[in-house]
Amino acid sequence: MRGVVLAGTSSGVGKTVASIALFEGLKTAGYEPQPAKGGPDFIDPSHHAAVCDRPSRSLDPWLSGEDGCLRNYWRGSGDVCVVEGMMGLYDGTNSTAYIAETLDLPVVLVVDAKAGMESVAASALGFREYAAVAGREIDVVGVIAQRAHGGRHAEGIRDALPEGLAYLGRIPPLSGLEIPDRHLGLHMGGEAPIEPETLREASEHLEIERLVDLAREPPRPEPEPSGAKTDATVAVADDSAFCFKYPATVERLAERASVLTFSPVAGDPLPDCDGVYLPGGYPELHGSALESGGTLDELGERAADGLPILGECGGLMALAETLTDADGETHRMAGVLPADVRMCDRYQALDHVELRARDDALTAEAGETIRGHEFHYSAADVAADATFAFDVERGDGIADGKEGLSEYRTLGTYAHVHADSGAFDRFVDRL
Repeated sequence: MRGVVLAGTSSGVGKTVASIALFEGLKTAGYEPQPAKGGPDFIDPSHHAAVCDRPSRSLDPWLSGEDGCLRNYWRGSGDVCVVEGMMGLYDGTNSTAYIAETLDLPVVLVVDAKAGMESVAASALGFREYAAVAGREIDVVGVIAQRAHGGRHAEGIRDALPEGLAYLGRIPPLSGLEIPDRHLGLHMGGEAPIEPETLREASEHLEIERLVDLAREPPRPEPEPSGAKTDATVAVADDSAFCFKYPATVERLAERASVLTFSPVAGDPLPDCDGVYLPGGYPELHGSALESGGTLDELGERAADGLPILGECGGLMALAETLTDADGETHRMAGVLPADVRMCDRYQALDHVELRARDDALTAEAGETIRGHEFHYSAADVAADATFAFDVERGDGIADGKEGLSEYRTLGTYAHVHADSGAFDRFVDRL
């Protein structure tokens, strides 16, 4: 499975739109595109999956390690992979450049060409040459001009590109290519898909065969650590309030246990299970349904009986005593964890995190470190006698350098972790 990394000159240049236009173009040309996303994002992959009808692979060396990043790439099932990067190419310690180096894939640069022509070529050349100056093994091979018109505009960009930088087409400035956003980023792919006709029109201006010719295969990773299949059953919340989960996480859970899904928003009864995973998402948008549906009440009862429950971010919020949404309405939640959660008007944490287990926990052994990512607009007011599972070695955590609220056999964290961290293997082994 050959691939390329699609990088931006900065955040906001339209990488997601360029990615899904490429997927559409690849499909039209007879290829089976495999989407992937660099970094810890859950939202952009939902747009990829909506176009490709297959999960977008999450590739983040911080979360999964370099071998884990390669394993996640090779879990894909298409024949051409496009990895959408994050922020600008070189931005951040866990940057798109680092992901391209880990995968040994060529980089295609998305440049906003709305108000530029020859300057687009200059920008692209600077990004390519900077790699050598910085001692980075980054192979910038081509350019996609975002918001570029045809005719002289496109020709001026193409003709100005130096040898070694291929012109791979343009995304025209069409109405209807905008994706609405909210506090955690873009709307999910199932909520605000771009109209198929608009996407097809955008894809018609891309040089698909030239891009495929530039793609190459990453190296093969070390084999994934094995784990015996157990007789346990894990219930995974899956709806519009609990939609932030990495494909590899559900796959790893299914390799180690039986997996059933349920919808707290719909008020589904809790399946017969040995453990529950509540991923992140948007419980703050569904407070009334969660409060009245009955599922959280049942979770509270089962938690008190000792059922192991793991909640991440939105899952933590749903396991708290109350949740106050952005309109100031307070909703009763499961009441398992001693905290009241409230939405704020700006984000409260955004970082990769590293946690060290104080004692044996649901997802880690005593003294073990696990890596994750946090991004949330809520804050938790925690009881003074609350028990925490982790000390924060990097990141913010829940309160005062501590993470992982624990009660009974329930663990709630703001941190999202990846299957290659080993956390979900630990979880299954505890059931």
